[in-house]
Amino acid sequence: MPWRGEGALLLLSAASGAADAFVFLCVGQVFAGVMTGNLVLLGASGAGAGEDGVALKVAVALGAYSCGVVVGALLTGRRGSGVGVLLGAEVILLAAAAALWGLELVTSYGDRLGVLALVAVAMGVQGRVRVTPTNYFTGTLTSLAGRAASRELRGADGWVLGRLAAVVAGATLAALAERWWSPGAALGAVVMASGALVLETVPCRGDRPRPGKGKPRPDRGNPAGAA
Repeated sequence: MPWRGEGALLLLSAASGAADAFVFLCVGQVFAGVMTGNLVLLGASGAGAGEDGVALKVAVALGAYSCGVVVGALLTGRRGSGVGVLLGAEVILLAAAAALWGLELVTSYGDRLGVLALVAVAMGVQGRVRVTPTNYFTGTLTSLAGRAASRELRGADGWVLGRLAAVVAGATLAALAERWWSPGAALGAVVMASGALVLETVPCRGDRPRPGKGKPRPDRGNPAGAA
């Protein structure tokens, strides 16, 4: 059913917002999935701006995210693994980070870098789940605004707007959790990624099998601008 795929994209978008908010608030001045923002932070830290140690955090995030992308590419390329495998790996990584944080096992700067690495790898894997972006949205917003300006909006653009709203909602949820119950700050990303896994893999009554269902779509064109 088409709504299940779109629903999974909404949940992954929300998971991305929650993961980035958790890392930014709890690890400090770095993102797990928005690499453009991390590059900006790296440049700013080179000029002496921001917190001490930001450059190292950014380097860890960039390296871990790249490793996640590589793992996702290898799984979908050579092994031909489906969406379920990728999302399962993401959920495990996010759950590990949430458990370390929730059980208050993160007691040092090095521990925080480890949590950052887990979440960034998860976001890298998520980036390979679908060609439709769910953890970077500048191209998505640019395309949507361009279609609105030229009066070429489509019915599916409601889902596009929904993904943008989902990022905000996920980040808000993580921020509220961090404020009111800090041990649970990372749980939102786990729950939403798990929901996407269920929608993508658990059959629903009335579903008809489709060729290639459950397999990641190959990259085509510019994924950053995909609707």
